[in-house]
Amino acid sequence: MTRRRNRRSDRLLAVLEEYTRVAVITHDTPDPDAIAAGWAIHTLVRQRLNRPARLIGGGAIMRAENAHLVRILQPPLELVNDFAPGADCAPVLVDCSPEGANHLLGDGQARPVAVIDHHKAVQARIRVRHRDIRPRAAAAATIAASYLREQDLTPSPELATALIYAVRTEAHGRRERFTRSDRGVLTWLGPWVDHQRLTEIEDAPLSRPYYEELMLALGTTFLYDDVAVCFLPLAAGGEIVGEVADLLIRCTEIRRVLCGAVVGGALILSARTARGGGDAVRLVGATLKGLGHWGGHHSRAGGRIVGDGQEPRITQQTVETVKTRWLEACHANAQRGVRLVTRKEIAEIL
Repeated sequence: MTRRRNRRSDRLLAVLEEYTRVAVITHDTPDPDAIAAGWAIHTLVRQRLNRPARLIGGGAIMRAENAHLVRILQPPLELVNDFAPGADCAPVLVDCSPEGANHLLGDGQARPVAVIDHHKAVQARIRVRHRDIRPRAAAAATIAASYLREQDLTPSPELATALIYAVRTEAHGRRERFTRSDRGVLTWLGPWVDHQRLTEIEDAPLSRPYYEELMLALGTTFLYDDVAVCFLPLAAGGEIVGEVADLLIRCTEIRRVLCGAVVGGALILSARTARGGGDAVRLVGATLKGLGHWGGHHSRAGGRIVGDGQEPRITQQTVETVKTRWLEACHANAQRGVRLVTRKEIAEIL
């Protein structure tokens, strides 16, 4: 039998017990994994410590499935522009790291007391009292759900559905297999999942502008041998970048993809690699070193470059620099680019 205080959930609770309030903080523009994992930790704190707790994130929720999840499952998520925790509040980061800039503590003025994440560490670590990072886990939701399981806490149907959806979406496109922990959590959550709502989330309705952005993305995608590059001049939200990257990497002629778009004065990037295409985190790191922040998994990674506050915040020169560095990291010939879909083909269709 596992001794108490040796379990990770007990160690987290022991740290948080010293504070009167807890703030569970997701990365900006929270996705299903961040929402579900944060919701699970929020539930853990409320039920085991009986402490006031908030689940907060920055930015907005743009992807249709994510917005639909929030609408029908109603997690206790608050989207705010800034956050100052105060001395009596314990900040807990989920699905992101203190070293990154993609969360409400990214300005460095406050440090978290705990981190729960499944992304590779790509920078020198900032010391925190409780750090549970498992890069082999399919999702942060796996880790957070395991805490509920250790504490014998039964999730609500809404939370269980969110956790299952998070693990499934994070696993999509990953070459790595589910770990024993992933499989155990999926089995454990099964009895409480609302399958009707799960289907509704997966079939979320899409707006007309989504298709406009998708068509623009496909029309601006260039191939350099087996490397694809796609930059949208402007996007309503960063989620379209990841969606296009997921779509392009499925092309039989593509092994590495970099998609980018300017969103709210920042350049948002998503990279994907197919089998034999290399490590996505390493490729994005070589592309953004000295320019921005990055992180992710072996086959899925992302990055962000924040402008300097002057207009235009992200220049065309910045985009060209990123494109050149990406092609160099992939050892692709920058002189051999061709359109994925030629203008002639588009004109003939229309």
